[in-house]
Amino acid sequence: MALITNLLILLVALLHLYFLVLEMFLWDKPKGMKAFGLTPQKASDTKVMAANQGLYNGFLAAGLLWGLFQDLMYQGEAGLDFKVFFLLCVVVAGVYGAMTVSRKILYIQALPAALALLFLSLS
Repeated sequence: MALITNLLILLVALLHLYFLVLEMFLWDKPKGMKAFGLTPQKASDTKVMAANQGLYNGFLAAGLLWGLFQDLMYQGEAGLDFKVFFLLCVVVAGVYGAMTVSRKILYIQALPAALALLFLSLS
């Protein structure tokens, strides 16, 4: 169960690293504009805001990876607090994004984190 839980947490962290890349580096490129449904003008107008948003996604990924690293280094529950805190942050951000931007964010961001949090609580 612990392995599946940590793999889910790793998936959430990798998703947020991907969001970082999309928002910080690809926002005004074809892949970024397609992912977020942006016109070239809208992408240009919001590029700085998106980079800031991407940085926050990177912090979420870093916190989750730190929790996983702590578990690997110290065996047991050393990273538990980090994993719980950052998964909760991801869930809250996903729910807020779903309410304010797009319902799709609930499934792409909040659901994987909630699932990882559920598995974490069961393990």
